[in-house]
Amino acid sequence: MNIKPINIVWLKRDLRLQDHEPLHKAEQKGIPYLIIYLFEPSIIESPDTSPRHLQFVYHSLKSLNKRLENYNRNVDVFYGEAIDIFNFLNTQYRIQQLFSYQESGLKKTWQRDKKINQFCIKNSICWEESQRDGIIRGLKNRDTWNKRWHATMHIPILKNNYSVSKLNKLEHAYIVPQKLVAKLENYPKHYQPAGEENAWRYLTSFTQKRGFNYHRHISKPTESRIACSRLSPYFAWGNISIKQVFHFVGKHPNGTANNRAFSGMLTRLHWHCHFIQKFEVECTYETLCVNKGYELLEHKKNELFIKAWKTGQTGYPLIDACMRAVEQTGWINFRMRAMVVSFLTLNLDQDWRDGVYHLACQFLDYEPGIHYPQFQMQAGTTGINTVRLYNPVKNSEEHDPQGIFIKKWVPELENVPEAYIHEPWTMSLMEQTFCGVAIGVDYPLPIVDLKTSAKLARDKIWGHKKHPAVTAEKYRILATHVNKRR
Repeated sequence: MNIKPINIVWLKRDLRLQDHEPLHKAEQKGIPYLIIYLFEPSIIESPDTSPRHLQFVYHSLKSLNKRLENYNRNVDVFYGEAIDIFNFLNTQYRIQQLFSYQESGLKKTWQRDKKINQFCIKNSICWEESQRDGIIRGLKNRDTWNKRWHATMHIPILKNNYSVSKLNKLEHAYIVPQKLVAKLENYPKHYQPAGEENAWRYLTSFTQKRGFNYHRHISKPTESRIACSRLSPYFAWGNISIKQVFHFVGKHPNGTANNRAFSGMLTRLHWHCHFIQKFEVECTYETLCVNKGYELLEHKKNELFIKAWKTGQTGYPLIDACMRAVEQTGWINFRMRAMVVSFLTLNLDQDWRDGVYHLACQFLDYEPGIHYPQFQMQAGTTGINTVRLYNPVKNSEEHDPQGIFIKKWVPELENVPEAYIHEPWTMSLMEQTFCGVAIGVDYPLPIVDLKTSAKLARDKIWGHKKHPAVTAEKYRILATHVNKRR
């Protein structure tokens, strides 16, 4: 047994080597330290976790280890439950301190962290959790949050330096199963590449040229794939910090000539943290309506509707193109995300919980603090936000007028003329024959009528906003999540 004192850095959603406070603190202590990452079976089995998330993490770790070789260091990867692994480590070393970032995660990760906290107390281990991206734990209201967030963003970037480790390689039985490793290694090329270097590659290309049309193309399903920063997976898994991007974009020389585009992007960094802060305060948003008054609103579950939505077979081309694109690539833009959620919950009148985990698993950039509050906002269950019904035909005509995005992801409609691409069911039988597609056979008819379903949704959601339970909750939500000074 190695009886020398040691510290541990526990990586979670912070897979980078720069602007990393826990790693910096470990270096400053001057005693040996391990860097660990845990693949936890209970987390892997959660309904919000998918292989693409694990693959992104795995390849991020490989990237880190390649760079850490210069310091005779590596991230020790374990497969097992956190409490078991920490108990094992405690038999191998005399652990003095544990460093990590706070995690604004699900109830499951919160319960795990409470177990680790008790373990640390029992074993006289000091656990220091660093604040992440301006998210404040224990916040009761938003009166000072904006000011504090901007203050955090203006703190200089932390430059991490690394000493050469003299620790021997740790042997243990918590090895990632080979069957899982094989799946993790096989990372599809149509997903964004993982790792800190790729995060900076995307950020650099955004500021050099890609982002110049950000404000013009942000809502367009095809053009946004280039014009948007595409940093969201790197934020979600911590390959780059919000503060690093805030500094880089805010000080970039191209910002002067592209002020509108760059300012718009910086504003969304603030929104990003704003929603995570909501979830940090109330993680029940994963399973309960933001406004508990909406728990009283009933939805008749329709498995055929849900399946058609998930598989991109609703008969509405832009909805189907989006659902197929995100399944294949892990990304669609914000407007398209809002639209598909609106369609499921409002037009199809399905409970938001019947789609929330599906999209969590599809999004490569899945971030709990963004996903659940945003999903519910589009589903109209907050009671404080304007309920938006995104008409898929109107959005298709405005943002994909030639049907380029639709035809890429719904190849059944490849030969449909531009005049019919947004509403292919309006073609005559002769026109369908000319296009080589039979609507209702090769491609489905619309599963609901837009106008009828929209009216029913408005009457239902808007009508319920007046319910006393919704009104009472509204004041509680505003007091918790909105700056009173506004």
